[in-house]
Amino acid sequence: MLAACTTAQSGEVPRQAGKGACRSEQLNQFVGQKADAATGAKMLEVSGARVLRWVAPGMAVTMDFREDRLTVTYDAAYIITQASCG
Repeated sequence: MLAACTTAQSGEVPRQAGKGACRSEQLNQFVGQKADAATGAKMLEVSGARVLRWVAPGMAVTMDFREDRLTVTYDAAYIITQASCG
């Protein structure tokens, strides 16, 4: 859940929303929106990803590639700055 965003914690959120491989074609529409649970759910649906990883400002993340993962970066105001697959 994105409740993690509201407490300045981040991480991967496994979901069964997607079918598997993440598709990034329509993710740019979410840049500039508020990073919250509802937006995260929409992003999973649009991308088809199974796993959602929220990345907070200054947070270290692994560089491993997962085709089923959506990575969403947000700023200190919880505004989405980037969304990508992998």
